[in-house]
Amino acid sequence: MKYAFPLAAVIALVLCALILVQIPGMQYLFGVVIPYLAMALFLGGFCYRIIHWGKSPVPFKIPTTCGQGYSLPWIKHDKLEAPVNTAQVVARMFLEIVLFRSLWRNTKATVYAGPKLTYESSKWLWLFGIVFHYSFLVIIIRHMRLFLAPVPGVVSLVEIGDSLLQIGAPTMYITDVTIVLALLCLFGRRLVNPQVRYISLMNDYFPLFLILGVVLTGILMRFFLRTDMDINAIKQLAVGLVTFSPTIVAKINPLFYVHLFLVCVLLAYFPFSKLMHMGGVFLSPTRNLANDSRMKRHINPWNPEIKPHSYASYEDEFREDMVEQGIPVEKELPSQG
Repeated sequence: MKYAFPLAAVIALVLCALILVQIPGMQYLFGVVIPYLAMALFLGGFCYRIIHWGKSPVPFKIPTTCGQGYSLPWIKHDKLEAPVNTAQVVARMFLEIVLFRSLWRNTKATVYAGPKLTYESSKWLWLFGIVFHYSFLVIIIRHMRLFLAPVPGVVSLVEIGDSLLQIGAPTMYITDVTIVLALLCLFGRRLVNPQVRYISLMNDYFPLFLILGVVLTGILMRFFLRTDMDINAIKQLAVGLVTFSPTIVAKINPLFYVHLFLVCVLLAYFPFSKLMHMGGVFLSPTRNLANDSRMKRHINPWNPEIKPHSYASYEDEFREDMVEQGIPVEKELPSQG
């Protein structure tokens, strides 16, 4: 049921948009009002989460380290696993963000007869993750041609590279295939792996189904309903949205509004979900801090000022109680003569 409800929710969103957009006047709601509301929620929620995380204090150095730290000059130091300066931290963050370096070390624990616990390298998650994220990035860049006039050369270059295989007519994009495969593999991993299936929640499945819905509706528009799509009208609407002068000048196929509505739901849902790891990775103290706690003394500003309290003054304060309890003291109580 953890994945049945998210799937039903996405199907309900598709049917809701498909039915309501048939009503006269609702095209403006789905084509203009909802996109603006979704973008406002995305930007506002994203900024709020980043500011909130930025204000969160980090009283201790807690970088994740799994390599030799800096010590004596003749002991080899692992600069990426235990960075001690800003340059090494930047290099570590770059590899983490661009190449998903921590996922490359993904391992799988298996219990065999004996019992015997073994750890094996498992790079499938890294492969699925990097294929999905880069496919998504290329698709977003390709879609920039709808919002920009004239189309920048970088966007055209990315589009040419994505259609390099030149399969079919219209030409099939490589990322249309890779992102679907990556999403199916990520979903299958949550079903096949018993440990991952146990810890997976509904909010882990919903983004997968939602993004898959966005991708599939986009593929349907391009390859199966292309003749019914007024590309000029869609581009005019897209340019109007970014220039704050939106107009719906022609009847557009309802599937476009379904596609746009799912994108808007994804944007509005983004800041309040686990998808915010896109921004959170930059603020993670386990990644962006240097491992220099042994090189520099860190004083927690929250700690109150503690005045020294010697044993002599401690005994002066509690001598009567100590004597009463039979605790030996260095200085006897004064006689009551």
